[in-house]
Amino acid sequence: MTATLAKPPADIAWEPEQPRRKRNVGGFLNWVATHALGLALGLMFATPVVFVFLTAVMSDDQAFTSNLWPTEWHWENFVEVFDKAPLFQYLVNSLTYSLLATAGMLISSIPAAYALAKLQWRGRNVAFILVIGAMMLPPQVVAVPLYDTWSSLGLTGTLWPLIVPYFLFDAFSIFLLRQFMLTIPQSYVDAARVDGCSEFQALVRIIVPMAKPGIAATALFCFLFTWNDYFGPLLYTGEVKDQWTLSLALATFKGMHIVQWNSSMAVTFLTMIPAVVLFVFAQKSFVKGITFTGVKG
Repeated sequence: MTATLAKPPADIAWEPEQPRRKRNVGGFLNWVATHALGLALGLMFATPVVFVFLTAVMSDDQAFTSNLWPTEWHWENFVEVFDKAPLFQYLVNSLTYSLLATAGMLISSIPAAYALAKLQWRGRNVAFILVIGAMMLPPQVVAVPLYDTWSSLGLTGTLWPLIVPYFLFDAFSIFLLRQFMLTIPQSYVDAARVDGCSEFQALVRIIVPMAKPGIAATALFCFLFTWNDYFGPLLYTGEVKDQWTLSLALATFKGMHIVQWNSSMAVTFLTMIPAVVLFVFAQKSFVKGITFTGVKG
């Protein structure tokens, strides 16, 4: 004879679910309280991006009015801006400027930072003080003599006056890389020297692999600065539209008496995408590099 199990009452069956829901709600509230500052900062930084995007898909009549939500979604604004200006050419110019400048910065700054951090030589502290002084020097102070120099070489109207200096010297990058290399124990370099490595081999085989987070952070800083640079391209390529970068392209949509805000915001949003994508893929190395940079002075 088969025994039948009595079905528990409904109120008893729901009792295990109530503590579980309370735990879920309590865990969520605890997570919100723990990350409240981060959520507030994230909301603060995300609000301008959302505002740019919403304005970009508005009509020209609605943009910058009291109605902040689009009454009609004009996705064609992202396509029409390519008809109003040669954005592909400006994109190529921006990538050329940013990528070559970043490559030149790495080529020149990594050996200089290694010399200031790991080598003992007379005048090292004086050289480091000069690097700090160069960081404090506003670029506008040397704009006129530098422009005269590049003009005498016939390179004004091109991006080369902006790219070449990164192959020679960049004070901020040298400082940042030096601070990170100081966190690498000197014993690694000494061991490489005992094994017969030259200084170049110690740099390439020991320091560079261990300093990848700092190098990635420095490269990201340089790329973002050159990508958003407006003063330099305006100074050297302002009269040659074929050499304009995306930062200068925004001026195309601004006139003396009228501004096409929806088109300007569409170009602004498109300009932001490469930098955001780069940061998403490099954020771990970037955060790690910033965390360890400056720990040891």
